Order: sequence, then C-alpha cells, then structure tokens
Amino acid sequence: MTMVTPDRGGRPAATSAPDRTLRTMLGHYATGVTVVTTLDGDGTPAGLTVNSFTSVSLRPPIVLWCLRRDSTSRTAFERSGHYAVNILARDQANLATRFASSRPDRFTDVDWRAGVAGQPVLDGVSAWLICRLKGATIPAGDHIVLFGEVVSFRTHHSEPLVFAHGGYRGLER
Repeated sequence: MTMVTPDRGGRPAATSAPDRTLRTMLGHYATGVTVVTTLDGDGTPAGLTVNSFTSVSLRPPIVLWCLRRDSTSRTAFERSGHYAVNILARDQANLATRFASSRPDRFTDVDWRAGVAGQPVLDGVSAWLICRLKGATIPAGDHIVLFGEVVSFRTHHSEPLVFAHGGYRGLER
C-alpha cells in the first residue's frame, strides 16, 4: 500500500504506509458504533463492537458489516442465520468497550431482550435492526463481509455514539 504525501517541493510523493499510519488517517472518518449480536448453536449470546456497518439498499432493505476472519464469534454469525445490529446511544461507550474486548462474559450484567428471531437487542440503544443473513460471506483481506436483509427495526431517537480519532464521542450540535 502506498500513501501520497507532499515532498519538500510540494509535489506528491508515494511512501510506504504502515498499518498504524493508515488507521490514524482513517480515524478522520467518523463512524457510528454498533454492537452486533446473535445466538450460537447452543443459544448462548455472542456479540462484538462493529463500526464497519453501512446501509446498502432500501429496496429491499439490506445492510452490511465486516468481521475479522479470526473472530471467535465468526461461526456463530455464519450459522445463526439472523443477527441484531444495536446502534449504541451516546452514553453507551462502556458497552462499546466491553464488546470490543475479548472477555468471554461480555453479556454479564448487560440488560437485553430477545428480538424477533431471538437475537439480543440491548437496552437503551439509539436504534436496532434484526437482519437475516443474506447470501454467503465475502472474504475481504483480514475480514469477511456479511450482508443482511432487515426484517425488523426500531428507532428510539436518542443521540448516537460516534467513533473518531481513536475515541468515542457524541455529536455536537
């Protein structure tokens, strides 16, 4: 990968970009923060923090998100057939941090209820969607892309949590 930066004469110069430099640059693009959840084969909740979530289509309603290829939750998401996208509220940075960790007890002391297909919908979120996994996952570098058709959703109109410049924040009005 190359990064274009001005050289001393003001002309663009290509330089090698280590992962950290690219990550810092991408931090200039603010994203929403979600916790994507499902149930594994035993009915145990699985979930993780995701900011690579986006709308793809309104007709039919399709969204996508990306998951690390080596994620311990990968099998649960690929086999479950359904998942919930919980769009975190401004005051839920603690949940974003918890579900971004590798701790096995991420759902301990977290209030949630079962969505339409049983997937965990977290209490207090800004909005949520229940999605049916659509098609096969697509490999993309060190991640896979998962598409989902939205089967149910609700908005609670609270301010969303945002991730930018390596940290969580709210939107300023």
